[in-house]
Amino acid sequence: MSINVGDTVPAGKFKYVQWAPELEDKLACGIPTELTTDAFKGKKVVIVSVPGAFTPTCHVNHLPPYLAKYEEFKAKGVDHIYVLAANDPFVMSGWAIAQGLKDKITAISDTYAKWSESMGLSVDLTEGGMGVRSARYVLILDDLKVVSVEREPGRGLTNTDADTTLSKLN
Repeated sequence: MSINVGDTVPAGKFKYVQWAPELEDKLACGIPTELTTDAFKGKKVVIVSVPGAFTPTCHVNHLPPYLAKYEEFKAKGVDHIYVLAANDPFVMSGWAIAQGLKDKITAISDTYAKWSESMGLSVDLTEGGMGVRSARYVLILDDLKVVSVEREPGRGLTNTDADTTLSKLN
């Protein structure tokens, strides 16, 4: 299946560790909880998918501008921004702490890239030792409906960067 503008996203389950000040001491791990696509109902959300937490492009170039432009996203009516990867919820939590996301952007785990795969948005990086991952993509959803879907055609950032995503918001 391939997801397209106008489609409703398929149901999905994710794990995440909710940010709390206690996590800042770097020795606390938090407790993973479940989030489902039901959390997107009635909301405008941006889902930034990356192949892996702490990987060079994702860590240095892709996620930081979303945090830096957080207020611009809010001003465009975005209720919440999620960053998604196939990493486990503890790695995603550690990455969120390292990035300083706090309660602004929620780092969610698409375990085994199943949700991404259900939309035709996974990538097999087995040759590079990473297995099947979520591809680099951005979804803009409004009440579970796809307003925009952008997937990178290759390495780097050409159409999933923060500025391009902002330009797609009304």
